[in-house]
Parts: sequence; structure tokens; C-alpha cells
Amino acid sequence: MTAKYNILFFFAFFLLALGCSEIPPVVTPDTGGSGGPGGPLSQQPRQVLIEEFTGIRCVNCPAGSEAIETLLGIHGTQLVAVSIHAGFFSLPPYPESRDTLATATGRSILSLLGSPLGYPTAVVNRKQFDGEENRQIGQSSWPGYIAEELLTPPRIRIGLETSFDSASRQLTVDTDLFPTEDINEPDVRLTVYLIENKVIDSQLTPAGQVNDYEHKHVFREALTPFDGERLTEDLRTDQVVRRSYTFTVPAKYEIENCHVVSFVSLGGSDLEVLQAHEVPVVE
Repeated sequence: MTAKYNILFFFAFFLLALGCSEIPPVVTPDTGGSGGPGGPLSQQPRQVLIEEFTGIRCVNCPAGSEAIETLLGIHGTQLVAVSIHAGFFSLPPYPESRDTLATATGRSILSLLGSPLGYPTAVVNRKQFDGEENRQIGQSSWPGYIAEELLTPPRIRIGLETSFDSASRQLTVDTDLFPTEDINEPDVRLTVYLIENKVIDSQLTPAGQVNDYEHKHVFREALTPFDGERLTEDLRTDQVVRRSYTFTVPAKYEIENCHVVSFVSLGGSDLEVLQAHEVPVVE
């Protein structure tokens, strides 16, 4: 009988402890997990990064945004899109603007990748393709270059896990890198962006200024240096490289609409993106 009461006592204590536990931060795991042989990340396909440069005063840019949505409908998660408000058409905000979508970091990224010759414009995997004057390419060329890049298997795979504390608004991003081959280039970098969808704000369109325009994939900030953190480890197939970053998310960002984008690229004058990946901050 005593043993029975002891069991009941400990069971009741266990339930009480559960009821008093602190609510943990929201954790969004990647669909990956282990990147080793047979692990889910071992099946991660090639994922291509498109960085669109745009601005609220760019009358042609909504057409570029629509084109990117069409491409996302075709390629799904194999295409990672970021819209960076920088350049001539990004400032000043309209009197009706709720937010300034242009950022100093965005301007630094534009300076790194080069100025466009016209709009809509984007950079695909940060490559300068044969026959192009620079990395910035016009809308009509996006589908072909994206399809071309998707034919190349990833040289590295990326695992992402996010944790968000709603009280402090601290975002933690853990990144695991799994090379699929030995990467011997002397300068390889990891970049992490925070982007936001469903940002309702002003935008110039062919029909005039629209104050309830929905901006998508809006670049908010880089959690790394704008040109990436240089990886000093050997990038070999038997090695996993781990990085962790924290960022206090401003209250004006709707966390349910925020995503984390991570990509590995070459440094120096090359800049080519080897692989990109995107996950929501919270499910």
C-alpha cells in the first residue's frame, strides 16, 4: 500500500512540475537534421538565390515582384528570393509611408554587387553570366539563368534552426554546413539575412502611388557582416561547420511573416553563391 501511495505522490509531483514549467521560446527546426549519409539534409537539392533590387519609387519594380512570384510558383523552395530596397528609387519615403524599407546594409550589398543598368533588376547566385555586362540582369533573363543554376548539384548543404523569445524578441539562428565535396577556394563566406513578407506600405505602380501595396521578401537586416562571415575551417566532406547568431528583432516587424535566409558564397571578386536556404522564424 505504501508503495502505491509513493507512486501516486511522485506522479502528482511530476504533473505539478509540468504545470509550473516556464514556457520556452518558439523553436523552428529545419526539415533537415543530420547532413550525413542517409540523413534528411543529404537529400537537400540545389537552391538558387535571387536578390532583387527595388524601390518604392520604382514604377517598373512591381512587374519584377510579380515575375519572382511566378518563378517561385515554378521552382518552389529551390528558389530563395530576397528583395533589397536600395539605390536611386528607394528613397525618400512617401509622406504616406509607414516604414523606410531602404537600409544602410542594403546599400552596402548593392555596392558589393554593382549598380543596375535598368529596372526590374536582380542578381542570380551573384554570378556574372557570359555575355552580361555585370551581375545585375533584367527580368527577361531571370528564368533562364535560374534554370541553368539549378542544373548544378550543391557543393554544400545548409541546415538552419531558429529560436525566438517573444518576451525579449531575441532571435537565435543556428546554422550547420555540410560540404558535399572538398571546397578548396581560399575565401568562402556565410551570410544570414532576416527578411519579411506581407509588408503593407506605399509603392509607385503604373497606376500611380498605391499606399496598401504588399511588399514581399523584404530585406530587413543581415545577422552577419553584409559581405558574409569568412569561414576559417577546412570545408571537407567529413566535417560539419557550425555557426550561431543572435539578433533583437524590432517590434515593428511581424515575426510571423519573417524568414531567415542563409547562403554560402565565395569571397574576393568571385562572389558566386554555392547554396542558399530559407526557413520561417516561427511556424
